[in-house]
Amino acid sequence: MEWPSSVIAAEPISADYERRGSGTEQGVVIARGKRVYLRTLAPDDLKYLSGWADDPVLERLVGSEFLHVYKHVYDNDPSFYEACLTDSTQVVLVIMAYRGRSKPLGLVRLFNIHMLEGYAFLETMLTDLKAIRKGFGVEAAKLISYYGVDVLGLRRIEAKVYEHNVLSANTLKRRGFHLEGVLRKAALQDGQYWDVLVFGILREEIEEQRKKDKIFFPFDGAEGNARDPA
Repeated sequence: MEWPSSVIAAEPISADYERRGSGTEQGVVIARGKRVYLRTLAPDDLKYLSGWADDPVLERLVGSEFLHVYKHVYDNDPSFYEACLTDSTQVVLVIMAYRGRSKPLGLVRLFNIHMLEGYAFLETMLTDLKAIRKGFGVEAAKLISYYGVDVLGLRRIEAKVYEHNVLSANTLKRRGFHLEGVLRKAALQDGQYWDVLVFGILREEIEEQRKKDKIFFPFDGAEGNARDPA
C-alpha cells in the first residue's frame, strides 16, 4: 500500500466532533493521526495556558519559553492570543485526543521558523500526566513535523532537551532525531546548572520515518475527515 505524502487537512471542526465533546469547538483542524488531531489555538485555550504556566513539573521538564512569555510578559492577558496569530515565526497547535479526554492534552509548536534557510525548532508539551508514555506526544510531534515539511517547506527541524529529561531524549532518538551537540550547563533549574541536549532531523529523514508510519492514512472528502479513525 502506498502511504500519502501528507495527512494535512485544514477545515473547521465538524459537528461530529462537537457532539463527541472533543473540547473547545473553536479552531481549525490542521492535521489528524490515529489517536490525536491538531487544531489551532482558540481564545478559550488561554485558561489552560494559565494553569500550565504555573505547573512546576511542566516547568522542570519543558521550561517552555512560550508559557514563560504568556505568564511573565503578557501577565496572562488575552492579547497573547492575537499575538500568537500574528507571529509569523511560530505555529502553535493544540493536541486533542479522539477518545476519553475532553480537554487538550497539551501543545506542540514550531518556533523560530526561518523560512529562507528552511529550519525551525520543535517543542512538544504533554500537560496531561495521564497521557504520558501512551504515544500521544510522539504522534503530535510527527504530525507537526509533516506539516513543517509539506506546508512550510522546512528542510530541518531542531529540538532541545534538558539532560535530566531522559524520556524526551529517548523519544526523539526513536523518532529519528540525531544528537548533534550539547550546550554545557546552559540551563539553570533548582539552583543547579544542567546541560541542554541539541537534536536535529533533516527532511529526508522525516520522509523515511513517514514511510514507516502505517498509523497514518489518507482521508477521502470532508465526511471521511470527520470520522473517528479506528
